Formats: sequence, C-alpha cells, structure tokens
Amino acid sequence: MNLDKFTIKSQEAIQQAQQLAMSAEQQSIEPAHILKGVLMTDENVLPFIFKKAGVNPDAISSALEDVLASYPKVAGAKQYLSDDSAKALQKAMSTAQSLSDEFVSIEHLLLGLLEGKDKAARLLREKGLNEKDV
Repeated sequence: MNLDKFTIKSQEAIQQAQQLAMSAEQQSIEPAHILKGVLMTDENVLPFIFKKAGVNPDAISSALEDVLASYPKVAGAKQYLSDDSAKALQKAMSTAQSLSDEFVSIEHLLLGLLEGKDKAARLLREKGLNEKDV
C-alpha cells in the first residue's frame, strides 16, 4: 500500500501500529493496532472528537488494551496487514477522495476504522462514537 497519500501523522500512526504488533509478536496488523497507533500519535484531533462526542478516551484505551492482548502471538513470522485493516485503510482513502481531500488524515483513518466489522470498530461504536462525530 502506498502511504504517499497519507498525512505525516497518519503515516506515523500506521508505523506505530506495525511496531505495536511487532513488539507484541503478533503477525497480523489489525485495526485495533491502527487505532492504538492513532491514539499514540495524535494529540489534537482525537481528543477534540472524543470530547465533542462525549466519549471517555480512558475507557477506549483500557478496552483497546484488552482487544490487543486477545490477538495470537506468532514468533518469527513476517507481518502483514489483515484484511480488516486493509479494508479500513481503503475506506479511509476513498473517504478522502470523496471529500476532495488530497491526503488521508487522522479523521479519515478514524472513519475507515468506524465502518469495519472488527473488534476495534465495535469498541468505538460501543463507547459512543459514530461517523457523525468525526
């Protein structure tokens, strides 16, 4: 996947997701890794969105740690982007295009993650975040 069309913060979030999966010895990079990467790299956008939506960021972080810990560990295998993560990134790119944005931002990543059917998307929706908030 070509990350040239992603903002620097979005690229950092995806790189952070890869690092998280690697350090946890998890082979596939899941949407929860991307969400955690976004939480780790963004200091402005997500706090604003969470506050606007009335979402407790600490509750999301805590539940996210449980999700990340639930993924299987595989030593020595090459990492790859899971199907759910690839779909979330593809959705983020198409959202950016539909809004005539040149680059995929943190907001686009969040929208891509929200539309999934995986654990990270369910977590965000359960904690009260929806597409209208982004």
